Amino acid sequence: MSEAKWYVVHTYSGYENKVKANIEKTIENRHLEDQILEVRVPLQDVMEMKNGSARQVQKKMFPGYVLLNMIMNDDTWYVVRNTRGVTGFVGPGSKPVPLTEAEMMPLGIQQESNIRIDFAPGDAVVVTGGAWANTTGVVTAINMTKRVVTINVELFGRETPVEISFSEIRKA
Repeated sequence: MSEAKWYVVHTYSGYENKVKANIEKTIENRHLEDQILEVRVPLQDVMEMKNGSARQVQKKMFPGYVLLNMIMNDDTWYVVRNTRGVTGFVGPGSKPVPLTEAEMMPLGIQQESNIRIDFAPGDAVVVTGGAWANTTGVVTAINMTKRVVTINVELFGRETPVEISFSEIRKA
């Protein structure tokens, strides 16, 4: 079995999030979770001036494009290519070209590396960054492909599951 690589898909402008949702729904329906690992619309933080006040907003880095981490084969190519809003893969003709390591670096995407984590489901962890910083929760699930853990945190008096990146947690 070949390894997963990052590919770029061209979409109708403004349809990036819709294409992402459609591909994710198709992955779920056709049980392709082991072949199409991740779908991303790269965003960047931009300061925007409106009515004299500055505020930080997220803008698409590449309008009209979606990134896919997938194992390229006839099935996955067909599924992605025939998703509503997709005009095609980036590459010559009908042959998609994967992104190189150098092209992925500015996007903040690292190649797969062997990650060792020191927590397991049932362990208490402390969130060290993001919106949930300094929150303690219990690990309920670990997703190695997405590099996130699902923890239960207390929100408005009840337990709520939240996905947190590996880099933003430590064992309590």
